[in-house]
Amino acid sequence: MNKEYAVGLDIGGTHITAAVIDIVDMKVMDFSVHKESFDSNMPVNEVMDIWEKAIRTSFKNSKVEKTSGLAVCMPGPFDYTNGVCWIKEQSKYEHFYGLNVRDLFLDKLDLSGDFPILFENDAVCFGKGEVFKDADNLSKKVMAITLGTGLGACFIDKGVSVSTGNLVPTDGEIYNLPHKEGMAEDYVSARGLLAGYFALSGKKVNNGLELFNLAETGDTEAIKTFEQMGEDLAAVVIPWLEKFEADGFIIGGKIANASEFFLPSFHAKIKEAGLEVTVDISTDNEVAALLGAASMLYKA
Repeated sequence: MNKEYAVGLDIGGTHITAAVIDIVDMKVMDFSVHKESFDSNMPVNEVMDIWEKAIRTSFKNSKVEKTSGLAVCMPGPFDYTNGVCWIKEQSKYEHFYGLNVRDLFLDKLDLSGDFPILFENDAVCFGKGEVFKDADNLSKKVMAITLGTGLGACFIDKGVSVSTGNLVPTDGEIYNLPHKEGMAEDYVSARGLLAGYFALSGKKVNNGLELFNLAETGDTEAIKTFEQMGEDLAAVVIPWLEKFEADGFIIGGKIANASEFFLPSFHAKIKEAGLEVTVDISTDNEVAALLGAASMLYKA
């Protein structure tokens, strides 16, 4: 069978990762993964310059001659069908609100109007990619989340994303579920961790990595902050793990790298609730997200 390729993009609040993907065998092409870090609150044209650089570098390094689509995993709120960004007041993509990102890509990359550019929620891409990586998951009900600048989620039943109905929250999203004095993402996210640490210690840290490094050195307040996040995460997801009757729960995103500090408290709450669910930490959630995005263009 002839090979066919697509560019997959994993776009977050502070990074973009691009890769060229063989959409017949669903494999990331060697040497094609390229990552750029940036501030997503820069002007739109500056952000688009960085996105273009990532795409063109990835394509060049892949050595393939042409691609037949662009598959983008993007944080929400976002109109994934029409490609319009509705992110607002989330400390990211402040200048993209109401813009058609598909049109921005077509213009920036000088593509014809009928070139396939597909969008999907970043957490859904991650979940689908994880299911694609493990054939056993194709027969199961899986809830997957991404922990990073935001809190993403998806519910997958036998490989199909579920975002409507009584078994999942509205649009399959959990970031905006009521929790404590606000919503889930206020507590279970990078900013939630920073606020939690400040509340405990009176000290400010710049990012989650700094907090992780403090926990690694034995800083008791940092460790306690992660433990509290584990409890908050459990409180947010347990009702939906129960409703969805999930067999598996997969955690990805940058904060998943600190699982040694928040998983014990999370597991304790899961056990307390009497839930029997397999909990996994993704070891390569970036590849999972890229494969999940490319699955929209999968040529079986």
